[in-house]
Amino acid sequence: MLPVDPLMLAAFIPAALALNLTPGADMMFCLGQGLRGGPRVAMAANAGIALGVMVHVLIAALGLSALVIAYPALFDVIRWAGMAYLLALAGAALWGSGQAGAGGAPGAALPALRAFRDGLAVNLTNPKVALFVLAFVPQFVVVERGAVLAQFLILGAVLSLGGLLVNGAVGLSAGGVGRSLAASPGLRRLAAWLTAGIFTTLAIRLALMERS
Repeated sequence: MLPVDPLMLAAFIPAALALNLTPGADMMFCLGQGLRGGPRVAMAANAGIALGVMVHVLIAALGLSALVIAYPALFDVIRWAGMAYLLALAGAALWGSGQAGAGGAPGAALPALRAFRDGLAVNLTNPKVALFVLAFVPQFVVVERGAVLAQFLILGAVLSLGGLLVNGAVGLSAGGVGRSLAASPGLRRLAAWLTAGIFTTLAIRLALMERS
């Protein structure tokens, strides 16, 4: 027997897809990484974000996300760490554009493994994701069916897969543009500034974030 109630799963899938389609920090991050490094880098960042979502789901299932609510200072620590990380990525985008050779491709200075790590780190240091998962996913968990952890993981996989598809489409589209910019040093620098601007905007968004 499937751990998740079929009716709950049928209700969860369109709700999760609607949330995935709503522009947010993850989508913007994949956009920036695609512009900076091309399709392969965008998909690596996307995979890191998807894994981050699953980590948040696991944490919520174990009840640890409640700590973020119980201890407001922890929310702020995570938030400021995320902001600092995004600003560091913005600086790296500008520095990389200045160091790249005239004929270098955007993806050459940004390995896919690093993009995966950055996507994972950015997602994990966004406390709003933890709070969202804690508020949204349990609504579709039927405790009476048992296997609560399995239910969390299945619903989380649906949410993560939807994000993987939606953010992947955005990242690949931006990645195609980023790859086309590789032939022009001037346009490559413009892409770097756009990427840095996206990361900086996300950092400001975290700085202005409220706990409520």
